[in-house]
Amino acid sequence: MKFRAIVVLWLLSLVVSGCGVAPEGALHVGSVAPQVKTKTLADVGGDFSRITSYRYPDERMYQYSLDDALAQNKTVVLEFATPGHCTVCDKQLQMLKGMMDKHDDVLFLHMDQYQNPEAFKVFKVMGDPWTYVIDKDGIVRYKQAGRVLYGELDAVLGRVKSAG
Repeated sequence: MKFRAIVVLWLLSLVVSGCGVAPEGALHVGSVAPQVKTKTLADVGGDFSRITSYRYPDERMYQYSLDDALAQNKTVVLEFATPGHCTVCDKQLQMLKGMMDKHDDVLFLHMDQYQNPEAFKVFKVMGDPWTYVIDKDGIVRYKQAGRVLYGELDAVLGRVKSAG
């Protein structure tokens, strides 16, 4: 009975935090990022409701398909977040919007589970948010489930950009 209570509390903490568990075979740091065609704002005729459930989207996060972003030979921040059902995701996207001006040489992409499920499948992401930082050579250099703080991501971007 005690074990069952611990498992239930653990599962509840995952639901409340908005985070999923990394499935077996999930993409690891050091892996080559998969090339996948994802929707852009142009693909949906500029209609944000067809690309994100975020209430305050920033068009810069939807300019490139993931495969096109990786071909730019720039650092990419790839955010898997579905703010339509995840308050942690909403806060994560707010933080990223603030970071985009500081790191204008980085491409920031948001993948919403409802609108770009193929990206979730290829990266084997379950739950959200998930943050990936991919270097200019297409190698995953950072991966984090759950919320990432501004200072933490800022430091990661500094390291990844200076290594490249």
